[in-house]
Amino acid sequence: MKIMIAYDGSRNAKLALAQTIGMFRCNAPLLMLVGVAENPRDATDANEDLFQEEVDQLKKALQEGADFATREGFDVDWSLAEGDARKMLLHATQKHRPDLLIIARHSNKPDGGIIAQSLSYFVDELDYMTFGSVSSFLARRVECPLLIFPSP
Repeated sequence: MKIMIAYDGSRNAKLALAQTIGMFRCNAPLLMLVGVAENPRDATDANEDLFQEEVDQLKKALQEGADFATREGFDVDWSLAEGDARKMLLHATQKHRPDLLIIARHSNKPDGGIIAQSLSYFVDELDYMTFGSVSSFLARRVECPLLIFPSP
């Protein structure tokens, strides 16, 4: 069994990896972590430096995720793509043909103020009715089963 996990080192991605390990331990699948660095909109030197920093951080996060899964007894592979996250994840599923793709929903925690909390409750209600752009895109196009872990 091959399980592909969209992984960026974020809190939700780490939780999704841990949940995947817990849920699928008995299946002993190969875990494939896929990270995507989004290209800068313009090619200035400053943006190129920021992009390279993002790539370096993502490589480090992917390696840390792979190390964690390896310590848990899983075989792990990881790859890094550059471009639009939706399209790159779709391409990765077409190339590697996983048995399951796992992604974590993106979340933005409010800063704690009363207005932010009120807005957060409103946004949460809308969020429950919809998926994020990556989730929605993949749910309509991916050719393998898709598991979307909710944000805690």
